[in-house]
Amino acid sequence: MNQLEVALEGIGVNRPFSVEAEQAVLGAAIIDPELISVIMEQVRPEYFYVKQNRLIFNEMQALFMLNTPTDFVTVVDAVVSAKVFSDENDAKVYLSQLADTVPSLSNIMYYAKILKDKYMIRTLMETATDIIRQTQDSADADMLLESAEQKIYALRQGKDSQSLKHISDAAAKSFDRLRKLSGKDKEKYKGIPTGFRFLDDKLGRMGRSDLVIIAARPGMGKTSFALNIASNIAGKQKLPVAIFSLEMSNEQLTERILSSQAGISSNTLRTGDIQIAEWDIITNAIGQIADYPIYMDDTPNITVSDMKAKIRRLNQDPETPDVGVVIVDYIQLMSTGRRNDNRVQEISEITRNLKIMAKELDVPIIALSQLSRSAEKGTGKDSRPQLSDLRDSGSIEQDADVVLFLYRDAYYNKDEDADQTMAECIIAKNRHGESGTIPLSWDGAHTRFYDVDFTHNG
Repeated sequence: MNQLEVALEGIGVNRPFSVEAEQAVLGAAIIDPELISVIMEQVRPEYFYVKQNRLIFNEMQALFMLNTPTDFVTVVDAVVSAKVFSDENDAKVYLSQLADTVPSLSNIMYYAKILKDKYMIRTLMETATDIIRQTQDSADADMLLESAEQKIYALRQGKDSQSLKHISDAAAKSFDRLRKLSGKDKEKYKGIPTGFRFLDDKLGRMGRSDLVIIAARPGMGKTSFALNIASNIAGKQKLPVAIFSLEMSNEQLTERILSSQAGISSNTLRTGDIQIAEWDIITNAIGQIADYPIYMDDTPNITVSDMKAKIRRLNQDPETPDVGVVIVDYIQLMSTGRRNDNRVQEISEITRNLKIMAKELDVPIIALSQLSRSAEKGTGKDSRPQLSDLRDSGSIEQDADVVLFLYRDAYYNKDEDADQTMAECIIAKNRHGESGTIPLSWDGAHTRFYDVDFTHNG
């Protein structure tokens, strides 16, 4: 008897499951193999409490991935080969019973829901027991609260991590993802585009659990670039974006977005020297950005744990779609929440936790970073940043999936004839593809980057 069962026995609680629902789901797949795609979308192997039923479902899942029908003959052959039953006759008898116990094929979705509900309650019991055990082993209240909240959130999101998973589970999910990527709604399942066409071509879009670092020296435009991406995602794709700004206030960020949207210089908005004709433009632009699903937080010294807690609460709001992208401005202003005299070690912990958060929440995190002064070591090409210029920690490079550097030659070249609009986005690291340099146009007055229009280059 394991720890959970001992605890539950002490309070007179049994682990809930429904043999009837388990058998009805398996039986439905045998009677009507066309239902298997519906079942695979709704049911996971761990939903089955009875081991034999779980093993049968595993074999059905394997048949599904091979595009083989899950009829009586194929399932019998599969379960016998996998030694789920001691002999073929036992397999035939039990599978026949499964088919006979299905009350109605039209109610398959209800049977699947019963399976999931029972599984969720069992997992919640396990999670509660684990939380109780942790409270006995630790006196750190903040750590316990974060751990408990994370476990409950993972359960709510259907991401149970209580045990090791067999590769067949991941294979089934990969197969399902590939089906969706090649289907009619494939755009919903691809990575998230930044809105910069040539950058998206190189990156293959942002992966949903990627940590993307945008690094540059102060004044190079990294906050503007991140806000441009946020506006593209929230405005064009209607995906919610969460922005954590440790340097600028929510109002300052909004004015940056407004300047880009309205085409009114940021200096004009900052000073209030607005012409009468510009008021209509500003009013229309404010109406547009007010509808963007952008959520801002300007809490100073925020920790990764605080960010996760705020995003989880936002995701739990039934009126709001889940956050699609998180932006952090910027890493060097963040805190671990603990006193640490070793800043390099602290930054390493922050970037590692940001990557973990991206994976847990299944969203790309765009984190801005300062570059060390060594990035200003020369002129011309020598001024272009390198991975070694990332400030405070080599772990930023290690933890990141993508590292982007922003570079403007005019920033270093004070020649009056220097083209102030030329900019580069240097892909210094790309875990999923190739590196390279993307040319961009920079509009400093309106804090806006643009794709270069090659069609008009002479």
